[in-house]
Amino acid sequence: MMRPIDGIVGLATRTNVAGGKAMGNLFRDRADAGRQLAHALRDYQGRGDLVVLALPRGGVPVAFEVARALHAKLDVLVVRKLGAPQDEELAMGAIATGGALHLERSVLRELQISDAELADVIARETAELARRELAYRGECPPVPVQGKTVIVVDDGIATGASMHAALDALRSRHPARIVVAIPVSQSDACTAFEGIAHAFVSVLQPDWLMGIGGFYVNFDQTTDEEVRACLAAARDWEPEQGSDSAG
Repeated sequence: MMRPIDGIVGLATRTNVAGGKAMGNLFRDRADAGRQLAHALRDYQGRGDLVVLALPRGGVPVAFEVARALHAKLDVLVVRKLGAPQDEELAMGAIATGGALHLERSVLRELQISDAELADVIARETAELARRELAYRGECPPVPVQGKTVIVVDDGIATGASMHAALDALRSRHPARIVVAIPVSQSDACTAFEGIAHAFVSVLQPDWLMGIGGFYVNFDQTTDEEVRACLAAARDWEPEQGSDSAG
């Protein structure tokens, strides 16, 4: 069992996006969000044991800027949201690399999702997860994380299902320390990760969060090609680190 969160950063506790660009509580795009997040994480810069893991696809451009600023290795931790049959944008859970499964039991009960319906969604998303693993990494093995400080980055947290699945998968690889880092999350989101992550860092923490995209001027969908480009570029400047066999 990990100890409770011992580091929480929130640079804004109340956000109103009605004013558009001029509000200052909007990110221009994911790269801008990544640069602001990197500033909030600046105390980690230069650590030799640091790895940044991005949740594709949207988390990758954010994590790229974080890894570049902190001089860290960059890799992906592939996660797939389990969208409800009635509304695919509504998360009833998530799966991640390594067989991790996180279910939102309250959503399953409220929507009366049958075991067969859930199994169908899991099967479909498992196939897509495998496709993305191959598309992003090819034959390259994951970056080792055993005994390392790992910063897990996404472009925001709404329900938290994807991040929970990601952390379940990550913990099986035995990192020394897990930091959840996102540009925007609801003000009480950190409590959901107590005992799971050692630190929670969020640039914007609005009291009310309808959707992540509302905090970005440009929230265009990240493509597979952009993910591969970020990973390829990161290999050109990320530091050489020793490998471990169990990462």
